[in-house]
Amino acid sequence: MIAQAQGKFIRLAPMKVCLVMDLIRGKNVEKAEAILINLNKRPKEHLLKLLKSAVANARVKGFSGQQLYISKLICNPGPRWKRFKAAAFGRAAPILKRTSHIKIELDVKKT
Repeated sequence: MIAQAQGKFIRLAPMKVCLVMDLIRGKNVEKAEAILINLNKRPKEHLLKLLKSAVANARVKGFSGQQLYISKLICNPGPRWKRFKAAAFGRAAPILKRTSHIKIELDVKKT
């Protein structure tokens, strides 16, 4: 692991984030960034921000973006916001608003 970035308490369901993460897992940084820019899904904004942060962390350590690839990409569920919605006959129906913790780790390509 050369560099990493974490995003915590992101207001997206982990299942929806994982769908986008599967597209960029294991790719080099430039290709992953191009995929995220052209994608039409909501998690792309958060993943793109985290990817740029991890690349910036790697540049501080003296690595360029062309050498790096995404070695580890994890999305864990965070705490759920519990809300209630009005239901029939004066009852209340629960709503779970899910959050995510995302972690990106970059490493150098083996040539």
